[in-house]
Amino acid sequence: MPDDRKPGKPLVIYGNGSVAQVAYEYFTHDSGYRVLGFTVERSVLRETSMFDLPVIPFDEVELVYPPGSTTMFVAVGYLQRNRVRTRIYHEAKSKGYRLASYVSSRAFVWQNVAIGENCFILENNVLQPFVSIGNDVFLWSGNHLGHHSRIGDHCFISGHVIICGFVDVGASCLFGVNSTIGNNIRIGADTVVGAGALIVHDTPPGTKFRGRLAEETDPSAQRRTKPLIQ
Repeated sequence: MPDDRKPGKPLVIYGNGSVAQVAYEYFTHDSGYRVLGFTVERSVLRETSMFDLPVIPFDEVELVYPPGSTTMFVAVGYLQRNRVRTRIYHEAKSKGYRLASYVSSRAFVWQNVAIGENCFILENNVLQPFVSIGNDVFLWSGNHLGHHSRIGDHCFISGHVIICGFVDVGASCLFGVNSTIGNNIRIGADTVVGAGALIVHDTPPGTKFRGRLAEETDPSAQRRTKPLIQ
């Protein structure tokens, strides 16, 4: 069980997979929060403890960790194009929880950047002046967000993504690693940008862009890699 004498604001993490494990490490070692335990829906409850902390069914979490005294973080990746995380986010809000955001101490975030709740901003991200980040946005390591850009709610930006200046990204978008968005672009909601793709024009909602795929140099060999977006 957690040691209640340890300093830090009480936090419970939703999730029991790899994203929750990563979130535990960052919140524990690089934030002002103290992780008390984990919670997941009963249908995905595999173990009753993780990192020697309890894993509580989500339908009982408010009885163990009351929302009046505990903050929650929803640590779910881009499952079903961010829809699973979006649903749990809203359910946690309906239970009365405040949702924590994590911003790495090794990220560069200009002083007038706006960041919503349940955001996860890892090391080596660069957020330039007048950037706005919505709620429930995940920025994995090493991204560049240019000045005056806006990221809508429930997006997932994988890593080493370049988003240039004055870009407007709609809700629930997914960007693969090393993708690039040019200046003054509007990305419609629910857009999926594959790894290594270059976007230089506005996109309508729900568009999917295939990323660049390395070709097998030996034509007799069976292709072993697949594109991110089928």
